Amino acid sequence: MASTSSGSSASAFASASWARGTVSSGEAPKNAFAGTFPFLFEGPLTRTVEDAAIALSAIAGYDSRDPYSLEGTVDFVAATRRSIRGLKIAYSPNLDVFPVDPRVASVVAKAVQAFAEAGAHVEEVKVGLKRSQRELSDLWCRMITVMGLPAFDDFKAGGIDLLGDHRADFPPEYLHWVEVAKRMSAVDFMRDHAIRTEVYDAVQGVLNTYDLLVTPTLACLPVDNADNGNTVGPTSINGEAVDPLIGWCLTYFTNFSGHPSISVPAGLSGGLPVGMQLIGRPYADADVLAAAATFERLQPWRDHYRICADRKF
Repeated sequence: MASTSSGSSASAFASASWARGTVSSGEAPKNAFAGTFPFLFEGPLTRTVEDAAIALSAIAGYDSRDPYSLEGTVDFVAATRRSIRGLKIAYSPNLDVFPVDPRVASVVAKAVQAFAEAGAHVEEVKVGLKRSQRELSDLWCRMITVMGLPAFDDFKAGGIDLLGDHRADFPPEYLHWVEVAKRMSAVDFMRDHAIRTEVYDAVQGVLNTYDLLVTPTLACLPVDNADNGNTVGPTSINGEAVDPLIGWCLTYFTNFSGHPSISVPAGLSGGLPVGMQLIGRPYADADVLAAAATFERLQPWRDHYRICADRKF
């Protein structure tokens, strides 16, 4: 689940992405091995965790065109009614490397204690990431842009030169990464996969001991929309520089690793939503749903929707 909206809809709703293979990539007819890339783990955006489970039940299932598709069925709705008593939950306030706004950190630190209230064992952990958040956000930008480059060739073959005739329609930040991606070699791309593997190893290293890993969804509060239509996030948090495109977002780590994850509303800070991310073991989508539903029962967020309904324009 990669939340790339600076307003973070994932903080006001339950937003989920599932383990690779649970839901077909949807790209099998075009590129059956697109699943070797990151960022292709689909999931719904819903008002409740149960609705997310219902959506997953509808879209999950084996697809013979997808080489990563999994067979078998799971009662995802039943998982939302399961107890999490006895689960071991790791809590990372910053994934080791992120500067996190104290207002966000405070809300999530309080929210994670709800799992202890439900009978789970909660411990703060170090994830073991060795690279800086800037190295990792640059990796994300390189890999997602490389993945998108073939689409430009397809459009051009159809008579639409997006990067030529329509270049001015793209944000300058995106065009920067297009040029970086064009200069990359196959060896460069494989080296990036090796760094991606480091992220997987770190996250899985935690999940070898714990059932779930909990983090903030974003490192910052929502920002105002830009007047020019090109809204980006902050350039620094707590005095540390971050990439305004993705450097404030803690969810892209599961894009690298493929672990199932969900973001749920953790609470409010100054009337603005703060999200909490729950990451599960590979293919343990049901554990993620069970914990998210437990949190929703203990700290329901339905009243938060009135903030948008009552907003004056």
